Amino acid sequence: MTMSLGQTKAITDICLLVEDIDRTIDFYTQKLGYRIRRRAEGFVDFHSERVTLAAWQLDHINRHCGVSNVRSPKQAHKACVAMELESAGEVDRLYAELSDKGVPFVGPPGDYVWNARCAYFHDPDGTLWELYAWTGAGPGDYHDTQG
Repeated sequence: MTMSLGQTKAITDICLLVEDIDRTIDFYTQKLGYRIRRRAEGFVDFHSERVTLAAWQLDHINRHCGVSNVRSPKQAHKACVAMELESAGEVDRLYAELSDKGVPFVGPPGDYVWNARCAYFHDPDGTLWELYAWTGAGPGDYHDTQG
């Protein structure tokens, strides 16, 4: 029996498709503190712990690969990038720190039914980000898919 792709390979990169690569670089370096790993025309990727975070300008990927460069309407979400933090206090601390830098949060951190404290913000292209930490019983009781 052959193992499926999802059972044998790890996700190594998340690439956000963006309208303006320079605006994206400014946001991710100046507001979120990422460091650039590689930079090329219409493309950048950043140093990250386990998964490479990259951004590719829509017009560049369209010109070179034929991928559509149709822009999504504002407030239309197609993906959410999430970061698990060590504690609910860390969610609150980062919310305050990033808010002070002008990062546009949806609202203040909140405690959710899935046993997590979360805060949500958008990058300049409207990509939704989630900062979260497990609380209470953690993911087990709400996310139990075995039963």
